[in-house]
Amino acid sequence: MTIDFGLGMPSRPSKAAMPTWLADLDAVLPHFAGVYDSLWISDHFFWDDNPTIEVWTALSFMAARWPLFKFGPMVLGQSYRNPALMAKMASTLQILTGGRLIFGLGAGWKEDEYHAYNWPFPSVGTRLQQLDEALEIIKRLWTQSGPVTWEGKHYKITNAYLEPKPVPVPPILIGGSGPKLLNIAARHADMWNLTECTLEKYIDRNSALTAECEKIGRDPASIRRTWWGRVIVARTEAEALARGEGKWTRENCILGTPAQVIEQFQAYVAAGSTYFMTIVPGLPDPDIMGMMLDEVLPAVRSRA
Repeated sequence: MTIDFGLGMPSRPSKAAMPTWLADLDAVLPHFAGVYDSLWISDHFFWDDNPTIEVWTALSFMAARWPLFKFGPMVLGQSYRNPALMAKMASTLQILTGGRLIFGLGAGWKEDEYHAYNWPFPSVGTRLQQLDEALEIIKRLWTQSGPVTWEGKHYKITNAYLEPKPVPVPPILIGGSGPKLLNIAARHADMWNLTECTLEKYIDRNSALTAECEKIGRDPASIRRTWWGRVIVARTEAEALARGEGKWTRENCILGTPAQVIEQFQAYVAAGSTYFMTIVPGLPDPDIMGMMLDEVLPAVRSRA
């Protein structure tokens, strides 16, 4: 079994951290190359008045500045961008980076962003229908030759060309946990992600995805299961809990001493996850970096 790790970029650094955002990443990433497989950033526009990095601009920058990593959004809100435009943007980036994009897509959820930026915010059922249609359009544009015409209830394309095609076609990662979302993942996804949840929920939703695959006759093993969240590691559990500031605990992240963190990773591996996209608070602190690179990650890989 191969276990891979991605590093979550701080898309909303504190105001104090913003001046050193890039310098901190430049200090960390040379050490992580070859250990971490990929870089990730979330798709949001604001969190109150905190600095927030726009994902597609950041992805393009990341791919050029740090060419030893794959990269992806965790995950794009489908209704923030026209699906045909998303297909074109992804294809262009895939070509220019030599095939390093992982295309993450979800239904979208952060209501205040929709209202503030003047996007419609329909019901969750409608947003899931839109996600399904967006994926249909994106996949057709990536793979069908000539002009493509397709019409759904919410989106359509008419004699649309997408050239050049992405090579290879980017793997599609779908994030979410509801029954309808899992049905969409079973039909469209190469990878599936669940974020910042309890182990019990991860096990339950992973089993539900397997059931959805079996309903449509798809091999459940053809969808790679992944996890996204914070990893708070410290020399003592008390120090790790203090760093979590009461907001982050073992209920919604991986937290503790290196030995405790390894144990929690192993539990998720046993639950089916083989790819961990991790936000590691405290970087570029050399002790935190050393615990992750020298103690935690090698142990998780070797024990798998």
